[in-house]
Parts: sequence; C-alpha cells; structure tokens
Amino acid sequence: MKIINPKAFISSVYPTKVLFFISIFSALSGVICYAGENKTTSKTSQKRLVEDEYSTDKKTIAKGQALFENNCSACHNFLQKGIGPELSAVTTVVPSDWLKKFIQNAPEMISSGDARASMLFDEYKQVMPSFTTLPEADIQAIMSFIHSKRKTETATTVSNHFGTPVANPVPKKIEKSGLRLKLDYLATAPQTAAKLPLARINKMLKLPGAKDRLFIVDLRGKLYEMIENQLVEFMDMTKEIPGFIHAPGLATGFGNFAFHPDFYRNGLFYTTHTEKGKAATPDFGYADSIKVTLQWVLREWKMENPNANSFSGKGRELMRVNMVSPIHGVQEITFNPLAKAGSADYGLLYIGVGDGGATENGFAFLCNDKTHVWSSVLRINPLGKNSKNGRYGIPSSNPFIKVKGAVGEVYCRGFRNPNRIIWTPDGKMLITDIGQTQIEEVNIGKPGADYGWPEREGTFVMNARGKMNLVYQLPKNESTTKYTYPVAQYDHDEGNAISGGFVYASNSIPSLKGKYIFGDIVNGRIFYVENNQFRLGKQADIQELELMLEDKLTTLRELTGHAKTDTRLGEGLNGELYIFTKTDGKIYKVSACMVNE
Repeated sequence: MKIINPKAFISSVYPTKVLFFISIFSALSGVICYAGENKTTSKTSQKRLVEDEYSTDKKTIAKGQALFENNCSACHNFLQKGIGPELSAVTTVVPSDWLKKFIQNAPEMISSGDARASMLFDEYKQVMPSFTTLPEADIQAIMSFIHSKRKTETATTVSNHFGTPVANPVPKKIEKSGLRLKLDYLATAPQTAAKLPLARINKMLKLPGAKDRLFIVDLRGKLYEMIENQLVEFMDMTKEIPGFIHAPGLATGFGNFAFHPDFYRNGLFYTTHTEKGKAATPDFGYADSIKVTLQWVLREWKMENPNANSFSGKGRELMRVNMVSPIHGVQEITFNPLAKAGSADYGLLYIGVGDGGATENGFAFLCNDKTHVWSSVLRINPLGKNSKNGRYGIPSSNPFIKVKGAVGEVYCRGFRNPNRIIWTPDGKMLITDIGQTQIEEVNIGKPGADYGWPEREGTFVMNARGKMNLVYQLPKNESTTKYTYPVAQYDHDEGNAISGGFVYASNSIPSLKGKYIFGDIVNGRIFYVENNQFRLGKQADIQELELMLEDKLTTLRELTGHAKTDTRLGEGLNGELYIFTKTDGKIYKVSACMVNE
C-alpha cells in the first residue's frame, strides 16, 4: 500500500503559475501571533511596523498588480475564499519575512513542518510549486500590491436575515455499498508535461457508426482515438489554433468535443478551447471595467474524410465568451444521444457555461439571471443562422427566445460549473455542478429551470455578496417554483469536486446495471445512485463503490500516489466503465463487480 505524505502530495498539484498565499485569519482561526515580537508592543507600533515593510510607490504597486493578475488571480482575490484563501488581511496579520519565504518556496516550508504552512496544506489540499527564480524585487512588488488592497475596517458581510450558518450541511455519511469494482489497467496517456499532472485527459466519448470509435481529449491540446488500448493522435489543437492556450490549468485548454449525430454524412464536429483575454471581439462580453482573463471559444470543424484516422479539414468559429477568471469555463458540449432524426432535439448542441469565477470576484450580477450566458446551459442549432452573429441558430423551442431582454440561447440556468451533461436510458437529462466550498450536485435538467446559483448552493442559501463559504437553511416561505434543487448532493466532508459519469446500461456487469456511477475529482472516490431514485424534490441515496486491482483492495489515491487524483469517468464502446486519472494519465477498465461478503 502506498502511503501519501506531504512531500508526495506537493508534487501532485497543478504545475501552474499560481501563487498560493497564506491568509492566517483562515489558517489559524483568527489567532494572530508575530514570531519573535515583543508581546507588550502596542497596536499602534505593530501597525507602524507593518506599514514600513511595504512600498507605497505607485509604480511598484502597479508592477505588483500585473504580476498578481498573471500569477495569482486564478486562485485568489480580496473578497472570497475559493481555491485558495482570500488575501484582504494577509499582510496585516502575517510577518512579511514569512510571507516572502512562503512565496519563494512553499513546498520547502511545508516539508519543514512550518505550522502556518502545514495548516494551509491541511485546509486547501494543494500548494504552489517553488518560485525560487522569481526576483526578490518582484516578490516585494506583489506583496506591496496585496498590502494596498487590505481591508482597513471590519465589515459585516452577513445580513441577519440569513440566520445561523449551517455547520454540517449533509450530516449523513456516504456508506460503502459492499460492491467492489475490479480494475484492469489498460494504458497510460502520452505525457504532455514534465510535471504533474502528466496528462490532462479530461473526457472520453464514443462515436457511433458503422464502426464505433472511442476518443479521449487532453486539455493541453491533444485529441486521441483509442485503438486497441493505444491512444493515437487524431487532432492537435496547438497546430490548428495559433492563439490556443492551456495555462494556467484549472480546466483551461482543449475543454471539450462533440460529434454531430450526422458526422459520417456531414463530417462535422465541435470543440471548445481557451485563448487569451481580448484575443478577439466576444459574442458575450461585459463592461470594460471588468477584467477579461481569457476567452472560451466554440468552433465547428468539417472533416474532408469522416472516416480518416486524423483530422484534415477546415474550421469556423461559432461563439466566443469572455471570462473574469480562468475557472468555471465552457467545460461541456454535447448532443442528446437519445434524440432521433426528425425529433425536436435532434442535432441541437448543449453547452455548459460556468460562472467564470465572476461571483467570487464580486460580479454576481453576471450570473444571476437569464439576461447573461454565464452560469447557464445553452442550446443551439449549430447549422442554423438566426443568432445575433449569424453563425448558428437559436431553436424556436428554447424557453426564453421570446422573453424580452433574455438570452435566447439559454436552456436552463443557475449553475456554478455545469461540467458534465448526460442523458439516462429512460430520458432524464442529468447535469453535474461543481460547488464552491460546501455542496456538490447532480441535477435533472429542465427547460427554463433556475438551479439557484449564485443565491443557492445545493439545497441551501448562499450569500453571494458576503462570505460564500457559509450556507444557510432555506427560508420556510420560499415559493416551490422559484428554484429547482438537486436530486443528489454531498458536502465537502466526502469530497471536493464532483466528477460526472453515466448510467451503466451494459449487460456485461449485471450488478451495475441501472446505476448512475460518478466520483469525486480530488479524492478519487467512486459513488453511485440508482437511476430510478432520481426524482425532483427528493434526495437520492449515494453509496460508495470500492476498488480492486490485481485482487487487492485499493484507492485511486494509492494508485496515483497523490492526494489529488484528478479522476474522470468514461463510457466505452460497449457501455464499459472506464476510470482515468489526470495526475498520472493512467486509464483503467472496470471488468467485474464483486460483493464484499
């Protein structure tokens, strides 16, 4: 059995330029202690000492802001706790020399057993790589910028009407089902980086036809066809799009792909990818005063020969969307596989658009209604032309197409990060939504429905303009039609980010048939819900599936050797269940399910 320790974990985090600063307010629950400081020092003297350590020069602060936006803003802001702590108080309560050392080499600080660093490691489960090559002047500039953004007064951020925060949103623990999945190792994806994650394999998709084909994408730009357990390059986005970027990670890059249901007749398929902010004029933008970190782009590609083993053809842009930060982008596109030719849903493309981090950066208004595309699932006809830009169609059956001021493309809304959409064999549309700091969701998709974000997280109230790490009980007088709530949810005692799956429908493993199988991206636990338990207005029971490899009980954390497994699930050519981990790029096939007696 592999033992996971801090040193091993440090090497498992994203190799991105994300400066992981410390908020000692979060780390030490408000306990402030300056190492080596005289306890009799007055508060006035303490404040003067802090002020003297940070530059107030405008050029230095401007330089620090530019460095912060390029290296830090993906995980940090001055309003909300998110991937990392919010930084509004960090320079006033943490010694500057400690902060500088942590920026320079966080892994070393954690490995040395430093108390503050270790507490943040325990809380956030990730850390930045070392920045020993970053000049000291740059570090000082960043710290001076952060200090310039400090809060000077304590603000009340939670209104009384929210009530008391819920300490444990989902107290019932997810229990082991007694079922164990037998894993067979199949392949390791080609390594696309020297550091972890070694291969950012993100989605598996079957292309049905005279000969079924299986594809898998790496966010760094590669689309592969899986042929006899080997990954063969089908398309390289870096060669097709000169402006393509996959940094800083956090789901940026070659986000998703989908084949038109008539692919073998028209040669059309669709992709999403990221480019730099303001790379081109967006179809969906916002005020110039709000930063554009990057843009998500939806493209259509036409193959010269749909039967070819690699892409050759032309592409055209359908849609471009601005994003406030790198997180929660356009991570899902898909067609309804149950729709038959001639039916109303046939050939319509569903697009999951996250909030782009707008809410936690103070721009909740971009996500809170049907007048914007963010936090929505869109539905378009890629072969139509009645959109504002004339490059695609908006179906006449979309729920808001005739609503004044609404975005006609919106099918349903109210999601933080709708990163997977599937249809069950009995026709339900399931949308998994990755939550903030409390709840992970499985939702039944309905046209025109509002799933609550940013006012709700799961079946709880969230203060989108206050501290978003807190949730509250629903008001007793809430209208039953205002929001649509998840049909399954778990809190962060069980995991940190839901990894969507599918309903197992193959006859190969009878004990799995009819189960919606999914998991947690971070810790790699695999769960299921009986499909027949999904009902609006009720919470389905979630159970855990254990894993076995070579007849030994194991976990994906043990198999990867890292605390962050980056787990994904996929459906094979004959309905097989595949499990793969971005951390090491390994792909497993579930070959059996055994009962633990």
